Amino acid sequence: MTLTPPAEFTVAARREHATLVVRVGGELDYDTSDELVAEVVRHLTAGLPPPAAVRLDFGALTWIDSSGLSALLMIHRRTSALGATLHLDDRPEILERLLRVTNVLDHLTAPVTGADPVGQRTDPV
Repeated sequence: MTLTPPAEFTVAARREHATLVVRVGGELDYDTSDELVAEVVRHLTAGLPPPAAVRLDFGALTWIDSSGLSALLMIHRRTSALGATLHLDDRPEILERLLRVTNVLDHLTAPVTGADPVGQRTDPV
């Protein structure tokens, strides 16, 4: 029996006008989730005006576990605080299944409402 080695984790971010695009590849798990969060936060706090949208492209994702899901929730928290909408693009079946089972897709991708320019929520809680 031949075991296939895990796909190497990759994360690459770039700014396209008012959108931060982050491509995620390989396995997003306990060992790599902090790297994804750190890369997104680094770009969100780079001194530029905050992006209106953050697009996470999962076209090359091969695996995600609960730590990866936790990373997505942390990224959502940071983007929402800035008033940016999070998009989860090109989702493979493994990610679709996790989002369906945990029922968090709508939460992660809901438009941000009631944020002022510095990202503080202004709608009643």
